[in-house]
Amino acid sequence: MLQNELYYTLALMQVEGVGDILAKKLIQNCGSAEEVFKAKKTTLAKIEGIGKTFLKNIQDKTVFHKTEHELRIIEKENINLWYYQDINYPERLKHCFDAPVLLFQSGNVDLSNRKIISIVGTRQVTTYGSECTKKLIEELAPLNPIIVSGFAYGVDIVAHQASMDFGLQTIGVLAHGLNQIYPKIHKKYMVKMEENGGFLTEFWSDSKPDRENFVKRNRIVAGMSEATIVIESAEKGGSLITAQIANDYNRDVFAVPGRITDKYSQGCNNLIKTQRAHVLTSAADLIYMLNWEISKKNRKEEKGIQKQLFISLNEEEQKIYDYLQIKNNETIDSIALDCDFPIFKTSSILLNMELKGVIRPLPGKIFEIL
Repeated sequence: MLQNELYYTLALMQVEGVGDILAKKLIQNCGSAEEVFKAKKTTLAKIEGIGKTFLKNIQDKTVFHKTEHELRIIEKENINLWYYQDINYPERLKHCFDAPVLLFQSGNVDLSNRKIISIVGTRQVTTYGSECTKKLIEELAPLNPIIVSGFAYGVDIVAHQASMDFGLQTIGVLAHGLNQIYPKIHKKYMVKMEENGGFLTEFWSDSKPDRENFVKRNRIVAGMSEATIVIESAEKGGSLITAQIANDYNRDVFAVPGRITDKYSQGCNNLIKTQRAHVLTSAADLIYMLNWEISKKNRKEEKGIQKQLFISLNEEEQKIYDYLQIKNNETIDSIALDCDFPIFKTSSILLNMELKGVIRPLPGKIFEIL
């Protein structure tokens, strides 16, 4: 991202009343963040959702002072910035309508590996929960996934530690700026974390770990991952919010079952009971549902169904069909992104194509042509 555009993007995010959704709409309509500030009031007023309050707030010059201060910290701390239109921005997070416009990043994060899962759970992790987390990561280690969590007490830090123990890349998504750490007791893990992954946050240096920030943080944890795993949770545990967001994003959710009398298994058991999560008893469950163990070559060789001839496809269906002919099979997220369809529309098109008998779904929200 060019320094000039970064400057104006940071400034735009400081305008009172501007969130990620509105910022993206403004950038899309004006062409860039810089052009938003240069645009005439009459031009901005034509954009849906823009009212008198925004037209007044964008005249506030103090946003540039705040931006200059933040840029100095970014340069001093050698912080990386990921813009939502950049190639290095988490691919799955791009599909989320409310994803952050900018992410601050430190460490050695490498997202070229598409096997990314989030592990969340109670801060009051029990021996059972801790053992389940470690066992799961040990079983997944040969597949070399990236493990994402929130760097909090309990399940989060157990997942990060186990990932590092088994040589896996792990990412902590923070609810505050990168110039601080919460909880402070976890500061001792920072160096090793940054060597084996690192940290992501959407929050500026002056952001404190306030309660509402943790809820916002959860959408990044859920959105950047292929699946979210809830290890332990009370009936109203905070990790259930992450699970709900993951469901809303059309991601797979897994939950580890526990005894019905255990306080920190009630949330997981309810997720399973209400069919909002798959049962997770071992890594094999995850591997099968995400289709990790079946190579594209094997799937191609195992096809025994001949595709029907003379099926009538509309223009959108034909576009996806042609795409899958080249790719052989692909996730719904990649189909939506590469074919330039919204995720909800892609789901509808794929369903129609499945009913016509030209594609079939595979575990892990993957589709292939017949």
